[in-house]
Amino acid sequence: MTAAKSPEACETMIDVRAGVDQVDRELVALLVRRFGYMNAAARIKTDRATVRDEARKAQVLDNVAREAAAVGLAPERLRAVWEELVEQSIAHEATEWDRIRAGR
Repeated sequence: MTAAKSPEACETMIDVRAGVDQVDRELVALLVRRFGYMNAAARIKTDRATVRDEARKAQVLDNVAREAAAVGLAPERLRAVWEELVEQSIAHEATEWDRIRAGR
């Protein structure tokens, strides 16, 4: 598969869609890695009540908003995306926490 054109080099919607599809594949690969860290957290945490950590969630959202602003993206838009990502990560971690301990 050939690499997609940069956004600036796109001349057609076919180019744009190929670029978006490539970025989506890359994002999925990064999410596999991120959820791997959620698996590690589920393995490491000894108390299920610590799966949801509101202070850490706030820190993650603040970090993303700050990074978004630094690169010229709308912080509130990225914060909204990460809100859902963090909630899905928490749900995944809780499921994994339960799965790990089901056999004990």
